[in-house]
Amino acid sequence: MAVFGIFGLKTENVASSTYYGLYALQHRGQASSGIVVNDDGVFHAYKDSGIVNEVFTHRILDELGLGQMAVGNVRYGTSDTKDRIHAEPMVVDHVKGRLAISHDGKLVNYAELREELELQGSIFHTANDVEVISNVITRERLTASSIEEAISRSMNKLVGGYSMLVMSPQKLIAARDQNGLHPLCYGVRDDGEYVVSSESCALNVVGANFVRDIEPGEIVVFSKEGVKSIKDHCNEKPERLCVFEYIYTSRPDSVISNCSVHLARKRAGAFLAKAHPVEADVVIGAPDSGIDAAIGYAEATGIPYGLGLIKNKYIGRTFIDPGQNVREDKVKIKLNPVAETIKDKRVILVDDSIVRGTTCARVVKLLRDAGAKEIHVRSSAPAFLNPCYYGTDVASKKDLVACHHTTEEMAKLFGADSVGFLPIEDVFKLGAPGTCKGYCAACFDGNYPTEPPKKTRFSRFDYKISENKNNER
Repeated sequence: MAVFGIFGLKTENVASSTYYGLYALQHRGQASSGIVVNDDGVFHAYKDSGIVNEVFTHRILDELGLGQMAVGNVRYGTSDTKDRIHAEPMVVDHVKGRLAISHDGKLVNYAELREELELQGSIFHTANDVEVISNVITRERLTASSIEEAISRSMNKLVGGYSMLVMSPQKLIAARDQNGLHPLCYGVRDDGEYVVSSESCALNVVGANFVRDIEPGEIVVFSKEGVKSIKDHCNEKPERLCVFEYIYTSRPDSVISNCSVHLARKRAGAFLAKAHPVEADVVIGAPDSGIDAAIGYAEATGIPYGLGLIKNKYIGRTFIDPGQNVREDKVKIKLNPVAETIKDKRVILVDDSIVRGTTCARVVKLLRDAGAKEIHVRSSAPAFLNPCYYGTDVASKKDLVACHHTTEEMAKLFGADSVGFLPIEDVFKLGAPGTCKGYCAACFDGNYPTEPPKKTRFSRFDYKISENKNNER
């Protein structure tokens, strides 16, 4: 998921700028897209299932109109929340005014908060975290002197990983959880407009100069009075940026916590080469996130890097597609081997990660069919051994191939000659030294920054519509 927002004092085509910002963040989610434009306190909103350029036609962007502020969102659909109704941003009308809320992440205490709110009379229409967040904020707003105070109070109750944007009629407010699990930054354009984004790559697209990352626990308020930083929640908890941002989630041209994602991935490849060397003729990367690590592996070993796989640019990211069957179908048409690079060669295939093993087995077969003599699979991430509770759609150990197989067994399962993972100790060295105080690698080492969820997330709220030919219930 990703958030993007613009704040200015002049009436501009903020919908168009938000469109391009979300387009740059499309890699973080392809299930739905949404934009809310604020024109002197009047909100114009549109959201739907689909990628940005499918949801927002020229006509819809024109209908959103001009404004001074806007917030947008792209999200991936987890297996529980892939329907259109879960698209963001969410617009909320309450007794103190109107809000539009967009978020990236996942609450650990979602079930507890939802039950508490329901017992107080709240009615929910989705299984989306942002609806719980909006309820908590609006309840606090009843007695708070400002929307930023309400958000600050709410952060005492929200547990988990989140970066969020809240737009009121007069302000754009950015907030990041106390552990800083998900990235959030802001920049400024030459015309004085402020731009907030999940990643710095989107700032570049709309002509904004990067200013800085928003700190863990920080609230930043953009208003006609200028920029105000509220650090009441900073340093409450240890910083734990999700290290998967460097390995997979972020675009390689982004800078996260003062570290180039591209360089972090090359660094992972070099560590991987040292830990799992093997004689080979060529190193190739699994597009797109594995390419930088493959280059780093090749540079560290002196083995030539080659273009071994071509990605269909019209297929999204298979890891974040909801449902195993969907992922398997997309893998079949996602990649194609370059036979000239791999035929009769000993190939090192560097992938960003091996989670379920779906893609890996398919790619190995593609390379075998194209004539590779040997295939040595290398993962620039450690083995996934634990579920993630903060935004990555890995809900159960039963889906994680490394939980049930040794590397030797995985090699046999994939049809590879060997399999090697990045050592867990090296994953904490991917960022630039001294720039981030700590990383969350709980999906690899089980060291969670918060207590795991105490209640099953959706068991009380799941429902299915029974279908039969006679429309019987």
